[in-house]
Amino acid sequence: MEHHVYIKKSNGETELFSFEKLRRSLQSAGANKDMVETIVHKIQGQIYDGMSSNAIYRKAFSLLKGKNKISASRYSLKRAILELGPTGYPFERLIGALLKEKGYDTKVSVTLHGECVTHEIDVLAEKDGNVYAIECKFHADARATSNVRVPLYINSRFLDIQKQWNTNPNNKSHLKQGWLVTNTRFTEDAVNYGKCVGLTLLSWDYPKNNGLKANIDSLALYPVTTLTTLNKREKHQLIETDIILVKELFNAADKLKTIGLSDTKIQRVLDEVKQLCRLDCN
Repeated sequence: MEHHVYIKKSNGETELFSFEKLRRSLQSAGANKDMVETIVHKIQGQIYDGMSSNAIYRKAFSLLKGKNKISASRYSLKRAILELGPTGYPFERLIGALLKEKGYDTKVSVTLHGECVTHEIDVLAEKDGNVYAIECKFHADARATSNVRVPLYINSRFLDIQKQWNTNPNNKSHLKQGWLVTNTRFTEDAVNYGKCVGLTLLSWDYPKNNGLKANIDSLALYPVTTLTTLNKREKHQLIETDIILVKELFNAADKLKTIGLSDTKIQRVLDEVKQLCRLDCN
């Protein structure tokens, strides 16, 4: 029988642990019903008041990894994105790839002139004659949120660029909208401001059922940091060679040899890549 346990969150606050939330996250990662109930039962026997949410995650991840490595990879997605740091560039590449999968022509790290000053834009995306200026707010801390000051600042930059772009006769496309993307969450004021001024916001779970997690899962655009067959050092060696996405290893398996992996381990990694990408990303 499930019992009431108060756990410590990463921000130091305590809350009642939700076994149902654990079930949903395991199911979302692809674990079947029997697997989910087995893991939940084991967690029930090990959890205690004051236990950290991070410790519970590690136990659940370890149990899931022992049963299904692919589900464990998906379960680790949020933390895997946090591990893309410390710079925001790999996250920008991830967002550029996500938009490319949705039919946009994308460029990462673009310098644009505004009416008043010059701006560095993280991702520039074009589709059907419309251009979108996308700013990526990467956080290496899951507790971090983007408050209303962030979209206020981003929108003012976008308006400056838009005035210059849309009055330039050399531009054949229309700079339509600014976007703001983060790997964590927005405050309620930030969301309300974005809606008010027409700034598209995308966070881990916003918009509902169409946030960053939902998009990455549906497109199988997993970062290399999700791979369970690589250790942390090996993952960051790949990132240093500009391999950000799991699917990129299909056409760059030689990079695995470059970072010192044996042929046997390379095959294990590629098997995981193939399963994560659902056999069809190349």
